Amino acid sequence: MDTGLVWFILIGLAAGWLAGQLTKGSGFGLIGDLVVGVIGALVGGFVFGTLGIFVGAGLLGALIVATIGAIILLFLLRLIKKAL
Repeated sequence: MDTGLVWFILIGLAAGWLAGQLTKGSGFGLIGDLVVGVIGALVGGFVFGTLGIFVGAGLLGALIVATIGAIILLFLLRLIKKAL
């Protein structure tokens, strides 16, 4: 398995947990928030890349981008959950 993929998943998991802690409220549980974190890492990378924002290289920059992406995704999912 590629070490880059392993780091991506680990950062996504950490970001999901962080996002779950920062957004409080009706969450998706620990496992759900972790899955959202991995997907949120992709969302964060897309959003930051589209806006041309560079947070920094390395682990901290990746964690910041992934956490913000996970927060955005959790926010959107919670809006959808309330609407249904």
